Amino acid sequence: MALFLRRVMSGLVSCLAVLVLMSGAAFAQAKVTIAVGGAACLCYLPTVLAKQLGEYDKAGLNVEIVDFKGGSQALTAVLGGSADVVSGYFDHCVNLAAKKQNLQAFVVYDRYPGLALVVAPKNSGSIKSIKDLAGKRIGVSAPGSSTDFFLKYLLNKHGVDPNSIGVIGIGLGATAVAAMEQGSVDAAVMLDPSVTLLQGKNKDLKILSDTRTQHDTLEVFGGEYPGGALYTRGDWIVAHQKETQGLTNAILATLKWIHAHTPEEIMAMMPPELVGADKALYLAALKNTIPMYSLTGKMDPKGAQAVLDVFSQSSQEVKNAKIDLTKTYTNAFIEKAN
Repeated sequence: MALFLRRVMSGLVSCLAVLVLMSGAAFAQAKVTIAVGGAACLCYLPTVLAKQLGEYDKAGLNVEIVDFKGGSQALTAVLGGSADVVSGYFDHCVNLAAKKQNLQAFVVYDRYPGLALVVAPKNSGSIKSIKDLAGKRIGVSAPGSSTDFFLKYLLNKHGVDPNSIGVIGIGLGATAVAAMEQGSVDAAVMLDPSVTLLQGKNKDLKILSDTRTQHDTLEVFGGEYPGGALYTRGDWIVAHQKETQGLTNAILATLKWIHAHTPEEIMAMMPPELVGADKALYLAALKNTIPMYSLTGKMDPKGAQAVLDVFSQSSQEVKNAKIDLTKTYTNAFIEKAN
């Protein structure tokens, strides 16, 4: 009997060892690379925080986050195959639909974009309105990024020819603040925490347009305008249902965690290099940003339509294209998670 029991136990141990090896192999196969267009920007905080909280691991994913200077570069990485998913602005999905490229957002974490058109401190006395930007050098995160789209939309809206200005890529974090302080650009489209950091150093900082709050977003766009989301090629989603669902679950869990904790607790979880030396200003920016984060992760069809309407005003290609908005996003993974 003792010999029999030893054999049974030995068999069980062997089976468990095989299961562990199989589990490890499956976990290794579920590696996902996320390209982020500026990880230090608070608009992308849920993507980074999900990794800090271990939510990707809980969802069975081995996620690597690769940081880029702007959304256009993150998008290029996915289109080129060096990354799987973009953590960036949904408007790229609409813009590329006009070029017959199928990109889909599957979880939205920003209810509005958080973009601000800011005048460089040295020009606060000479640039009073968007019309004064004609002939100036304007900074964006990277040419072709959402900051660039936003700039061109505002210029068109206020009767300024976008071709009359010089567009310069300055990134989103410390490089953007430095470019503004050094006068390398006359104005720039920026995001928090950079806007708040610049305001902290320059009390009379002039902001020509601001979409960091719901009120301001409605004023600029006439409706809510979705910002950051996880999106990728439609064929990748079809081939990676498990990974897409896991990413959705991780972001949803992170959004719930954000809205259940204080700004101080959120900041404490972020990598120190992203918080920076001035914790007080970062915290102030974070407090301003938290209402921007989605509660549901869902794409509002009206918000998607607002993005199309904006691009139709500033891009003749988008205006002339017959874009099916329902193919630029899906709420299926959100609904399954819930």
